[in-house]
Amino acid sequence: MNVYSGSANIFPIRHADPEAMGECTGLSCEIGAAATELAVVAVAAVVGLATFLMFAYVREAADTDQRERQRVLAERNAFKEFADRVSALDPAGAGSTAPGFDGPMAAIRTVDRVGGDDIRLRQVLAAYRDTVMSVPHYRKEYDETIPESLAAELGPDTAAALASNGTLSAASKSALVSRSQRAAEARSSLVDRIDEEIEALRVFESDLSRVDRRRQRLLEHLDGVSGSGTDAALDVWKRLNDLEEECNEIAAERQEKLADPPMTPDLAADTGENHAFYKYLYEPTDAPQYPVLAQVSELAERVRDDRDRVARRLAGGR
Repeated sequence: MNVYSGSANIFPIRHADPEAMGECTGLSCEIGAAATELAVVAVAAVVGLATFLMFAYVREAADTDQRERQRVLAERNAFKEFADRVSALDPAGAGSTAPGFDGPMAAIRTVDRVGGDDIRLRQVLAAYRDTVMSVPHYRKEYDETIPESLAAELGPDTAAALASNGTLSAASKSALVSRSQRAAEARSSLVDRIDEEIEALRVFESDLSRVDRRRQRLLEHLDGVSGSGTDAALDVWKRLNDLEEECNEIAAERQEKLADPPMTPDLAADTGENHAFYKYLYEPTDAPQYPVLAQVSELAERVRDDRDRVARRLAGGR
């Protein structure tokens, strides 16, 4: 559940090299250039091209977010339960200690082996094992010892205090409870931010699906035109240009969201890293780190391919 990471690059939408068109920039020149790319298929039909994209990148990202949401919820509930269990314990009296350590670092390393003579500390460690360290993904994602986990999640001074005293003091109990509650609250906040991303993915998928449906309808319309259909093909070519522009607008909207993430960890904010939230969600996966931009790029490429085929149809006179 580590949100911290390094710098990120935006996944760009690939555009055709403008110099490939030469000096000519008019509509007829663009159509002619597209037609000469592959003269052998100048009369290729549009039949069979009107297929829907599946938007796998966006859907896989939503599935990834849902799985992470469940993991974070499990951790939140574990910390809440740990706080409740520690809160119910009676602390040792003032000045109570259990000797046997050589310095604070040795104490931290051996806190999970303490407790043979102290029921309170055994109860704390057992509660931590049964809650925080028992979430289903703990070993795969963290695989830390009790002192390592206590230090990472609740502060190194917490583990040191427990080990140094060899028991649960009133101060240690208070720190454990309050910091566990803060850890649970932080995860609740993270769940809310993941929910925002899931909703954003749903909206972007809807926008992309709308563009793709229009693309399909245009090609189906053109395929049903009898005769040369030159006017219809020219109209479809122009409308496909408009769809590519819509893809660019969707990409720009996503870029704005990437620049203003739902949350930014303090460490990432200090280093100027504003994509840490998205890297936290998507970098560990095999899918694109910027799934929406990757999906827009794929759709825009499909639109450009369709437009070029329509241009070749125009050049071929059918």
